[in-house]
Amino acid sequence: MSTLALEVENLVKVYGRRGRKARAAQAEVRAVDGISFSVPRGEIFGLLGPNGAGKTTLLKVLTTLLRPTSGSARIQGFDVTANPLEVRRSISMVLQETAAELLLNVRDNLLTFARFHGLDAAEARRRAEMVIERFQIQQYVEQKVQDLSGGSRRRVQVAKVFMVDTPVIFLDEFSTGMDPILKRAAMGYLREESAKGRTIVLTTQILSEAEELCDDILIMNRGKQVARGDLNALKLLSSGVYEISLTFDKLPETIAAEIGAMNPLRSHLDGNTVEVSLKVEEARVLDIVQELSKKGRVLRVEVSGASLEDIFVELTKEA
Repeated sequence: MSTLALEVENLVKVYGRRGRKARAAQAEVRAVDGISFSVPRGEIFGLLGPNGAGKTTLLKVLTTLLRPTSGSARIQGFDVTANPLEVRRSISMVLQETAAELLLNVRDNLLTFARFHGLDAAEARRRAEMVIERFQIQQYVEQKVQDLSGGSRRRVQVAKVFMVDTPVIFLDEFSTGMDPILKRAAMGYLREESAKGRTIVLTTQILSEAEELCDDILIMNRGKQVARGDLNALKLLSSGVYEISLTFDKLPETIAAEIGAMNPLRSHLDGNTVEVSLKVEEARVLDIVQELSKKGRVLRVEVSGASLEDIFVELTKEA
């Protein structure tokens, strides 16, 4: 048996209208443009990229919701085009448009999902009670999903994948609308599933989630791969990027303009704290700290290497 859960080779998905007039009105869009990668069983794999990078299209191809234009993809050894039924038996997924049956109540959503995946009624009920408690949705079990708030609906959508034991899980922005406590718990549940050998593929706009969760990360932009590796490997791509944080007793009035003149990769003002990410020579870092420190009384200074957010911004800044 292969040790790989996913195998993707030169995958392409092109959107475009058919017919001469349509082609004249709108050029073809290569939403996924020659992507190749593999994911070992039991890993948490992150797909990152700006809006429009092709992440969701890629997930839809991998989950058989879209046919690829060319190239190939296999899940647990099954080709997504030639063996779609076997692929669907091997996966559970939370995608934005397909994550829950809106007209069913919460309990029936969970039970129906479990029965579709072959669980008997008694086991389905047992697991439903477990995930209802885990995701704190006891008060919603008799309500239709369409009547829930966005955050509560998301809890139900994510809870479904814990009803079954499929070897591969796909999660598209899984933490949307979750409060910080529940999100932290859900991340712990995902780690537990990975430790059991399940493979988890996720997209997220919250880079700290990917930094904390993912064993391996692929960054996409305009349908193409721009970087791939674990966090340490990706940081090597951003050598010369530094994060500087200064806390003043009182925020200087001109500090925003001073930072803007440095052309930072990103910057953030939070109360009396200034956070700035810069791509500079190492010898310049202390000079910059001294220059900023002259603007007011500094209570705390921190300097560190690139974060995943820095890497992401640098690699996709031309988008």
